[in-house]
Amino acid sequence: MRFRHPDGSTVHLAYCTNVHPAETLDGVRTQLRDHCEPVRKRLGRDRLGIGLWLARDAARSLINDPSQLRSLRAELDRRGLEVVTLNGFPYEGFGADEVKYRVYKPDWTDPERLAHTTDLARLLAGLLPDDVTEGTISTLPIAWRTPFDTDAEAAGLAHTALTTLAERLDALAELTGKSIRIGLEPEPGCTVETTADAIAPLTAVGHPRIGICIDTCHLATSFEDPGTAVDALRTAGIPVAKAQLSAALHAEHPHLPEVRAALAAFAEPRFLHQTRTSTAAGLRGTDDLAAALTGRVLPDGAPWRAHFHVPLHAPPAPPLTSTLPVLQSTLTRLVGGAGPLTRHLEVETYTWQALPAALRPRTRTQLADGIAAELTLARDLLVDLGLKELP
Repeated sequence: MRFRHPDGSTVHLAYCTNVHPAETLDGVRTQLRDHCEPVRKRLGRDRLGIGLWLARDAARSLINDPSQLRSLRAELDRRGLEVVTLNGFPYEGFGADEVKYRVYKPDWTDPERLAHTTDLARLLAGLLPDDVTEGTISTLPIAWRTPFDTDAEAAGLAHTALTTLAERLDALAELTGKSIRIGLEPEPGCTVETTADAIAPLTAVGHPRIGICIDTCHLATSFEDPGTAVDALRTAGIPVAKAQLSAALHAEHPHLPEVRAALAAFAEPRFLHQTRTSTAAGLRGTDDLAAALTGRVLPDGAPWRAHFHVPLHAPPAPPLTSTLPVLQSTLTRLVGGAGPLTRHLEVETYTWQALPAALRPRTRTQLADGIAAELTLARDLLVDLGLKELP
């Protein structure tokens, strides 16, 4: 979906395909047929943007056989789909029964992360629509905090890898005329947990092709103020490559038994649901929601937020809610001004099948309806900010 900003520039809205598990190229093609095209048809649009997730095996198949890349690009066109952004955070196994900490490997100290991201940049340059010259890729925020934070060599290895990537992106732009930018995606528990944490390493790299991806679920989980976060990034000269529109789980009164019981329904074995609370002494948290619910590990005198991407249009029933207001505030700061601070927006609710059983979609049709409803909400927010949807 494309929108015209009042300043005349084009803003792209997509949804991320990591909600549809696929590790192989055949699996990606099945996603396009069974999920992405039906979502487009539900929206009644001739064209729909998707934030494509290409796992390691799928990416290597495309790199090793350029004819397959051309075929994929043709299939996207045929199904009314377009790709301007990739989700390069998960490497493989995102559809496994248990993902948890595995999603943070390989990190930016491992040469394989650099190799994979370089491949993704090359592929995205070949998938961009003819009238689009800029693509973006979101990626792991360097590493999970342990053992990175105690490894004296790790920061140097990650810096070197990101600097090398920037050089490769420059060369790719010169060769193809397509500018690909990377956004580190701050996430609770990682060495870059907040937007503030991202400023120092990105300033050290000091290259306009290496910026940040703001995930509004992660921003909210860490109790960051959107205005403060965006202003600090602008002051530091850190580009916002893309933004992921998502909402976290919010519990206003976590000390109440009924609230604990409601939260327990979201503690599931597949994904990590980092949980945070803001106290007078600073941010406190646990690596997973289940840990927060056991005993007195986390103070419960103030609201809790959990890293659980809840559907944008369907917040959980009371006594819980979502952090949709944080998304709205962030979106206003990013695209509601005189000019957009980012032109790539992506709805990323990958936890549909991790919802409590009564809330999960039971069929592909129900899932497509839900994703279309999320995109409709995002579209309405953009229109309310003065953007005009394009055909």
